[in-house]
Amino acid sequence: MRWFFLIIIVLFVAATLLFAVQNLQAVTLSFLGFGASVPLAVLVALVYLLGMATGGSLFALLRQSLAKSGLRGGR
Repeated sequence: MRWFFLIIIVLFVAATLLFAVQNLQAVTLSFLGFGASVPLAVLVALVYLLGMATGGSLFALLRQSLAKSGLRGGR
């Protein structure tokens, strides 16, 4: 099973690198009066990382709330 997950990770990394190579053109990002021109692949990577951070924080907060409320079976 470990090899299966390793193959999935390698395929994901290869697809990500292929996306980055094919999307080198710059796009303009505007937010709250600020503007930046960055490559599309960089912008997608930043949004993905922000999603990971906020999603992980949300799950940690929910897990902690459930543990304190006693709904997880006394853990």
